[in-house]
Order: sequence, then structure tokens, then C-alpha cells
Amino acid sequence: MDLVIRDARVIDGTGGASYQADVGVHEGRITTIHREGDAGPRPTGTRTVEAQGLALAPGFIDMHAHSDLALLRDPDHSAKAAQGVTLEVIGQDGLSYAPVDDRTLAQVRQAITGWNGDGSDIDFDWRTVGEYLDRLDRQGTAVNAAYLIPQGTVRMYAVGWDDRPATPAEVERMKQLVAEGMEQGAVGMSSGLTYTPGMYADDSELTELCKVVAQFNGYYCPHHRSYGAGALQAYEEMVNLTRTANCPLHLAHATMNFGVNKGKAPDLLALLDSALANGADITLDTYPYTPGCTTLVAMLPSWASEGGPDSILARLQDDPTAEKIRHHMEVIGADGCHGVPIEWDRIEISGVSEPALTSFVGKTVAESAAERGEEPWVTARRLLIEDKLGSTILQHVGHEENVQAIMQHPVHTGGSDGILQGFKPHPRAYGTFPQYLGRYVRELGVLTLEECVAHLTGRPAARLRLPDRGIVREGYRADLVLFDPQTVAAGSTFDAPRTLPTGIPHVLIDGKFVMEDGRRTDTLAGRSVRRTP
Repeated sequence: MDLVIRDARVIDGTGGASYQADVGVHEGRITTIHREGDAGPRPTGTRTVEAQGLALAPGFIDMHAHSDLALLRDPDHSAKAAQGVTLEVIGQDGLSYAPVDDRTLAQVRQAITGWNGDGSDIDFDWRTVGEYLDRLDRQGTAVNAAYLIPQGTVRMYAVGWDDRPATPAEVERMKQLVAEGMEQGAVGMSSGLTYTPGMYADDSELTELCKVVAQFNGYYCPHHRSYGAGALQAYEEMVNLTRTANCPLHLAHATMNFGVNKGKAPDLLALLDSALANGADITLDTYPYTPGCTTLVAMLPSWASEGGPDSILARLQDDPTAEKIRHHMEVIGADGCHGVPIEWDRIEISGVSEPALTSFVGKTVAESAAERGEEPWVTARRLLIEDKLGSTILQHVGHEENVQAIMQHPVHTGGSDGILQGFKPHPRAYGTFPQYLGRYVRELGVLTLEECVAHLTGRPAARLRLPDRGIVREGYRADLVLFDPQTVAAGSTFDAPRTLPTGIPHVLIDGKFVMEDGRRTDTLAGRSVRRTP
């Protein structure tokens, strides 16, 4: 064999009891599992890794990642590789870079600069989903990637930025784009229903697109219409919509945030349990932190975003319109802020595109406004205009009891929702998976180690319909992580968000070391993982 991992505690990703074994790898596959006490000789290989005291698990699957451009610009990508992540699901929240034409590409690049940068360092030599996946394969990446067709981008392509129902011809064009993306290897479709222009789609339009996704055995992954006021109704809307379309549902970053939802995780779980009992196919992902992370422009009311980024900036520069925006955000509760009046003392600037604005980073909007002797909206408006909508934020609105309750549900999976841009990104981008293993398994005992590994490996692999990943089993791909259950921990914090984790010495993709002895190798073993017919 090429490699034997000797005396590991195998946590196989099924949720079953762990066991001691030697695991042999040859030509990128797990070929032998020799359990402690098995008869016959122990396997030998060209190389042996002594794993006493270490757990061997399938590589972790990040079900909600924003590495769409990072995979191309950053061959190191230690933010994910060092966590033990071997597969990311990108194309999230309804906004990404394929399928596009030249107009749509320019618009989406501007719209999500805060997520991925403006892309000025990227050669956008693709337009279709297949061409984007081919680019990943041609270049090689640090970790594997699966892609969701972004419904907001599709609507931008076929309809534009108008807040109106799509015409029958436009719906047919969107269905065609979704079908083409699925044929080319996408695993499903995402939406960002608090982001424009995706939020302009009504349920009938979304249902038609979900029917196409279902024809290809994909799944729908919505960032639904509210995580604040009306959150339960928004979850129920997605459950009912996908039942009508007969399409599997995966709820993105399934949190219950803002003061109105304190202690209400049991209400969400009861809704899901009822749907599951009635035959619904539902999974969800969460990150193990309370604050959220998005862009500052996402907080605006949807009407202020109609027409796209240039129209947003024009409205912000018009005093009467800007005052109307402020009133919606601070008094009424904008749909971009989940129907809840914005609390500027909970909105922390985490990144800016313009270096001259770095003094705002790490402070709440309220703090920066107080320093300048002005109202918070004046500060926020200045940031939006001067940073050309590129500012990212941390939104401190979560509840720990909700986080813990949801992560224990049997359909739960892990997703970082990690934005890698900005001077002070959310620590979940660098710490989600060791945070689960260290804080929520070892320190708090919210999950057992076997349960947690299943949440991060076997269960997401099943949602993605991957026939040979997510479990330590003979014949499966050798996407593996070795970690120390006694020391694994997130190094990243809100003050030092790019600190790498501890206790994860080895990570392999297709049997090749991506992390070795705690250091990133120069291996680019990652490739696109396409829909299995």
C-alpha cells in the first residue's frame, strides 16, 4: 500500500462506536481496515503514520462556504485545509459567478465584493457552471468543491434587477439556465431571499426552479426570507415550497437570531420534526457561533436595491431617499435586516474594500459614529458610499441556547458560512470545525465525538449523494483527517480571526497529504465534485 495509518481510533462518520484499527490507502482509496484483534497480518505500506492517541475521521465537509474565488486566488487555503475540511459547497446564498454573461458578471462582482473581493486579480475565463468547474479542475485547488447554482445570479441574468414578477418567458429562461447548470455538474440550487435580486422572486417562480433541480436529484439550499421577525413563517414557507416541488431541502445557516427569537429553537425543530414525520426530505447546516456575518449593504430595504449596485449608490447619495432608507432601517425594520429595526451598536465593521476606511474596522457603527459626533446612519451611509458597497459586518444578534439546540438535531450538518475577505473576518471562517470538536464536544459535551463527526462527514455526504466519500470504509476515497480529541481547538477568535487551529496534524485528499505534521504542503489535490447522476 502507499500508506498505512497505524493504531488510529477510527470514527467512521456513520455515528457508530469508534474502534482501533490500521487503515491502508492505495491509489487514493481506502483499501484495508484491519481492526484491533482481527486475524491475519497487519497491513504494511511504503509509508506508515503512527496514530496512537489520534482519531481518524473522514475529511470534513463544509456545507456552506464562500470560497468561490479564494479557491482560485489562494492555493494555500489554510483557512479550510487546516481545519480538516476536504470538501466545500460553494455558490451559496443565491449569488456567485456562474452562469453569467458579461453584463451579469460585472454586476455580481460588484454586488458581492464584500464576500469575495472585486475579482480584479482573477481571470474570469468562464461563463457557464461547467466552465467554472473545469477551471477549478484545470488549476487544481487546496480542497474539493461542489457547486450550487445561485438563483439570484440566474434571475439577474434573465430578468435583471427589477422588483417584479418574472414573465413566463423569463421563467422558462431561468429554468433552462438551472437545467444547464445541473447537467454540467451542480449539486443543487441556492437562494439568498434577503439579498437582491433573488429576493424579488415569489414562491411560484422558486417552485418552478426547484422542480428542475429535483429532476436532476439535486437539492434546494435557501437563505430564506427572514432569520428575525417572521423567521418561523420563513422556514415554513421553504418547507411547503419544496414539498410542492418535490425537491429536497437543505436550510442554510439555520439559526434563530435577534431578540424576537430568543429561546425559540424548539419551535423551529418542532416544525421540522412535523415535516420530517410527514415524509419531507430536509437537512440543515449551522456554524457554532452566535454572531452572524454579511455585508453592510445587505441591511438595506429591498426597494433601495432595485436596479443593482449603481442604483443603490445613487439612492444613497440623494438626501431625501437616504432619509427614507434610514427610516425603514431604524424605525420600520427593513427586510434586508430581517424585519427588525437595526441596532447600530450590534453592527461591527469587519472589513472594508478601501484601505483609507480601515479605522472603522473592529468597531460598531455606533462606536464610530460617537467618535465623530454624528448619528449612526450618517456613519453607515458614508461607509456604504465611500466603500462602494464593499464593507462587511459582524451582526451580534445570536443566542447560545438556540445554537446548541439546533446542532443536536439529527438532520444537522456543519457549515462555516465563512467570508474570507476583510481585515477582521468572522472567526468561523478559520475555526468552525475544530470549534465543534473542541468546545461543543470536549468542553461542553453537547454532542458525542461520534455524533459530531457524523454531522460533519457522513450526513453531508449523504445530502450531496456522494457514493464514495464521507465514511471511513474500504473502497471509499481517502479524504481523511487525523486529529487529537484531547487538544483539537479553534485558534481563531474575534480579536485574532485568522489564527489556525490546533490538534489537527494530518489532512489527506485522495490519499495525498494536504496538511502534514500541522503544516500546509504544496499539494493541490482538490478538484470539482460534480453531481452524481
